[in-house]
Amino acid sequence: MERKIATVIMAAGKGTRMKNPDKAKVMFEVLAKPMIEHVAGLAHSIESTRTIVVVGFHREEVIAHVKKSAPWAEFAVQEPQLGTGHAVLQTEPQLKHFEGDVLVLSGDVPLLKRSTMLEMISFHRRTNSVATILTAELDDPSGYGRIIRNGTGNVTAIVEHKDASDEQRAIREINSGIYLFDNAHLFDALHHIGAHNVQDEYYLTDVFHYFWKHGLSVSAKVADDFNEIRGVNTAEQLEEACAALLQRNSPPVPIVKSL
Repeated sequence: MERKIATVIMAAGKGTRMKNPDKAKVMFEVLAKPMIEHVAGLAHSIESTRTIVVVGFHREEVIAHVKKSAPWAEFAVQEPQLGTGHAVLQTEPQLKHFEGDVLVLSGDVPLLKRSTMLEMISFHRRTNSVATILTAELDDPSGYGRIIRNGTGNVTAIVEHKDASDEQRAIREINSGIYLFDNAHLFDALHHIGAHNVQDEYYLTDVFHYFWKHGLSVSAKVADDFNEIRGVNTAEQLEEACAALLQRNSPPVPIVKSL
């Protein structure tokens, strides 16, 4: 890859719905490895120049494990946790002068493949986009933010399900929350977003409004498999992630023809 890649992994959240609220969510295991280890390994596999893990809740536990399993990683602290945009902003001291692209991953999405990330990076650079969104197409996209494209295929809006019109709800392409940014524009945009919501949080998706306002191109790359982008928020979803990864890693069963 011609340009450098830095990866930011958001890993500051609580495991409130994981039946153990006293444990950092990214430390729950998928096939005997904490989710954060899967994600940090992915960042390393795509030859990230820098990997920065944004920690918060029970950060000592997360840092201690990552230092052992991914010693190349760096850390940024998000305290208090004020949303995804605020999380990425904590990496500005480390990435302000970085020349290249910044991949933003979630520490609770452990099934992403290296091939999918490389395809996304290649697509991002071919389209000369300031940002690229990883998306997926679902038969039933209820509850997910919809991707709105123009006639040339560029993204012009992300509309949450509750705010979508009937026409927009018919769109099957959804936002995964995985993003790639040209770092020359990322932090400028982050400094122009506000906490205009009930939770008083700074959402990373608000940077896209800043890009569109300034006529900058945002693209989207569709992942082949929705399972790759599924986040783990409950104990049941953790079991599903384990099953999906086990199936992926299992060798195909040979077909034996009867005589």
